[in-house]
Amino acid sequence: MKELVFKRFIVRKPGKSMVEGINDWAELEHLGKPEYSKALAQWEEYVKKIKSLGIDVIELPALEEYPDSCFVEDPVVVIPNELAIMTNPGDKTRNGEKLEMEKEIKKLFSSDKIKYIKSPGFMDGGDVLPIGDTYYIGLSKRTNQAAIDQFAEFVKPLGKKVIAIPVTEFLHLKTGTTYIENNNLLVTGEFELTKEFQKFNLIRIPKEENYAVNVIYINGTLFMPAGYPKTKEMLSKLKGYKQIVESDTSEYKKIDGGFTCLSVRF
Repeated sequence: MKELVFKRFIVRKPGKSMVEGINDWAELEHLGKPEYSKALAQWEEYVKKIKSLGIDVIELPALEEYPDSCFVEDPVVVIPNELAIMTNPGDKTRNGEKLEMEKEIKKLFSSDKIKYIKSPGFMDGGDVLPIGDTYYIGLSKRTNQAAIDQFAEFVKPLGKKVIAIPVTEFLHLKTGTTYIENNNLLVTGEFELTKEFQKFNLIRIPKEENYAVNVIYINGTLFMPAGYPKTKEMLSKLKGYKQIVESDTSEYKKIDGGFTCLSVRF
């Protein structure tokens, strides 16, 4: 499998309205609402650390009218060097974000390289897990089969296939699993038993640290949420990586925001 090389990330500054972001998970309610000043500082640190790894970062301005707009991963999926797929987010309150992201994507891709998931299909990018030429897509509250079928048609001419994975315990597929190259797949909860994942080297993240299953591979570096020592120790024992870099995103966790949610990577 060809090693994945990232060159560019898209991020969006959180608006003050992010404290009113969607929280669909009762188990997170005890964390309370985010504190904006802290969330902004965390975002700035996240971006700074990505830049330190040699990535070109496109920073978009805050959108106060869309509290969840800092979670740029959901409205678009980029197939590196091939396509950008606008996803039609699963929560209708986020449709405006899609239009704002589309403006930026049109600056980067020609119109023939931009595809659109259309109703009745709906999808969040957080459900899309690329591993080589296979796209594992979560069949979840935020992504339906109609959207997965459309996505499959878009990528089939590129020699890529799609496998749908049922998601029942988590918001998105990538809330419970991420791929960090070298055949290593981080999993927690229901995805420890997913038959399609058994061919990978599974790194099982304990339930009490399940937020840390959401890790970004950046050209040999593992970029992970800060504050999860058991997970960090497990990752440190893996061969084939240059370093582990941590960044605190605890304020985003309060509104269902995973580590990968804050960037589009290609």
